Amino acid sequence: MRVIEAEQQKRPGDVEVREWRARVLTWSGHLSKAESEWNEIVRIAPKDPDNWLGLASVYQREGRWSEAQKAIDAAVELDPKRADLHLARGRILRANGDARDAKREFEETLRRDPGNREAQAGLKALRGEAKHLLRIGENNDTFNFADANHDEWVEVASQWTAHWGTDVGTSFYQRGGTGAEKFTGSVTGRSSRWGAVTVGGAGARDNAVVPRSEAFFDVDHGFRRSEAGWVRSVEFAYGQHWYWYRDARILALSETTTLYLPDEWTWTARVTEARSHFSNTGAEWKPSGLAKLNFPLLRRSGGSAGGGIFFAAGTENFAQVDQIGGFASQTYGGELKWRFGSRQEATAYSAYQKRTQGRTETSFGFSYGIRF
Repeated sequence: MRVIEAEQQKRPGDVEVREWRARVLTWSGHLSKAESEWNEIVRIAPKDPDNWLGLASVYQREGRWSEAQKAIDAAVELDPKRADLHLARGRILRANGDARDAKREFEETLRRDPGNREAQAGLKALRGEAKHLLRIGENNDTFNFADANHDEWVEVASQWTAHWGTDVGTSFYQRGGTGAEKFTGSVTGRSSRWGAVTVGGAGARDNAVVPRSEAFFDVDHGFRRSEAGWVRSVEFAYGQHWYWYRDARILALSETTTLYLPDEWTWTARVTEARSHFSNTGAEWKPSGLAKLNFPLLRRSGGSAGGGIFFAAGTENFAQVDQIGGFASQTYGGELKWRFGSRQEATAYSAYQKRTQGRTETSFGFSYGIRF
């Protein structure tokens, strides 16, 4: 950038220097400045397809897919013979959920550049792109003061379009010889401008061990910073969750911040304020918090592995009646995740919880997911 600014002083009206300035701003993650620069450049030189390609790349980085598509359409119209422009348009169309037109653009790229590996990979992915994730899992809780608890669950998460998804699941609980079942469903809408909003609920055959019904919503938004910095992007989420038991009502408010760090490391912090109201007592607010660090362990062409460690204080799982009420706790835990190609994944976790009155809980579980 210092070199470019020096050149601008020598040649203040040179469009090529401004193009390089816009490219460096884009590469370094200063997207709002890059957008302004590219818009000024296409106003001055609207017949250069590279300028429209540069503007489209900024919109793509910002997740503004409709604006990105308009810009790349202008570039292709100016020079329809360039393979790289068709490749960029296919990339944008695929991200915007238009698989049919994206496939056509990748095919056009290969017609003009038969050895283009990204277009080949794009076509292969579109032929078998998975929309659904089926996950099954089981959890176990052992105590030093009571018999063990167990639960199993199955879940299907579906991404129907680039903007809409659903998540449905069923859980089965065994608590001291008593069984219960619960069904959960949610809908998520996504927008590049507003982030993601999830609304859902649950109903159960509770047998006094799980909530009779639940309702919840979450709002999630991320902000890209700099690819070259220590924090590449930041994500904020806010959620409210209501639990209705036979003899208790719980409202949990949660605020979560996730930092995306270099080399696929992430750090997450969550604060929860819970309002518990039992039929024979008044309402009471209790805070809790969690911090978690995730990191990569192994990368290979056929898959990858990662790990995570976390610490929580005062955190209860309000989905189970024996984990609410008047106890404080500290929880230490970790997890391992494996990915087998692009279709299969598995997770194993364990945690140890110290409660008041000398009570302890040890938890462990496993889940498996497959995309189709």
